[in-house]
Amino acid sequence: MERGLLWLPLLVMFFWLAWQGSKEYQKVEAYRTWAEQFERAKYDIYAVLGQKGNNITWGKPTPKGPIKLETFSLLDVQQTRLLVDDKSVDLENIPEKGRAIELEFVFTEPANSVRVPFTEIPLAAEWGKYLQRALQELRSEQNQ
Repeated sequence: MERGLLWLPLLVMFFWLAWQGSKEYQKVEAYRTWAEQFERAKYDIYAVLGQKGNNITWGKPTPKGPIKLETFSLLDVQQTRLLVDDKSVDLENIPEKGRAIELEFVFTEPANSVRVPFTEIPLAAEWGKYLQRALQELRSEQNQ
């Protein structure tokens, strides 16, 4: 009986981990279906992000699919910044560690911005570089 009581917490932990894994798998599968409509997309535990043409859509992943989706146009974005612990960092010289990692989209309206959370600094920097190039291309097309 004593051994059974010792194994019971391990058994409970095993089922809890299996349940958590199942939930995460459902999130990834829901994201995969959602991401098919985009040219470029990213998934992590904090946010999903997709780009189709000049439109960026982002939201929060759930097992039933992304929620709280917001869409905006790159044409309305003045600049993108990588924020690590609420400080803007250079995309070419990124820090190794940080607690809060966000890609900020600053719109032409001064008081308006969107912050998309990331779990990894290199992934956020890659997206930041890509979107900065896309913004430069859009601006050069508009000036022609």
